[in-house]
Amino acid sequence: MNALMAASGPLVGVLLGFGFGFVLERAGFGSGCKLTAQFRLTDWSVFKVMFTAIVFAAVGIYVLELAGWVEAASIYVPAPYLWAVAAGGALIGAGFAVGGYCPGTSAVGVMTGRIDALVFFGGILIGTFAFASLFPWLDPLTTAGELTKGDRLPEALGVPEWLVLAVLVAAAVGVFFLGGWFERRARQRGAA
Repeated sequence: MNALMAASGPLVGVLLGFGFGFVLERAGFGSGCKLTAQFRLTDWSVFKVMFTAIVFAAVGIYVLELAGWVEAASIYVPAPYLWAVAAGGALIGAGFAVGGYCPGTSAVGVMTGRIDALVFFGGILIGTFAFASLFPWLDPLTTAGELTKGDRLPEALGVPEWLVLAVLVAAAVGVFFLGGWFERRARQRGAA
């Protein structure tokens, strides 16, 4: 039985990847135009979906832990390296704003025949190989600024977990209202 489960792991990963890609495409996230609208503050659906997923997962894990079904301490959380996260976030954010795609959505765009996504995906491959060849020199950056005070945000901030989750939920509600306001404003400008 264990051998069957181990052998099916890659297949499950591929099937989940195709399912995730299908959902992204159906939501319109395989289009660079839809994604760059987020940066123009005219379509907040990408931000709403991602923020909802983060909040749902965080609150879900907390509730499952309270019910005794999951032990949060057993969930692997990689050590955060602040300088690497900041540099990577800036680079991927700039690429996202310029190209209209992140790595996942560019793969979806390629699979649906979008030429701009193919160009962007090619850039991702070139960047990946360039990073790999430069890694010996970049390694100090990838491990700089390790956050060592606790593995999780509540421990790092020294506050109860429920408080972090309450702030996340409040921020999500605020983002939904703010995003809706920006979207209505953009529609009114378009109609005028």
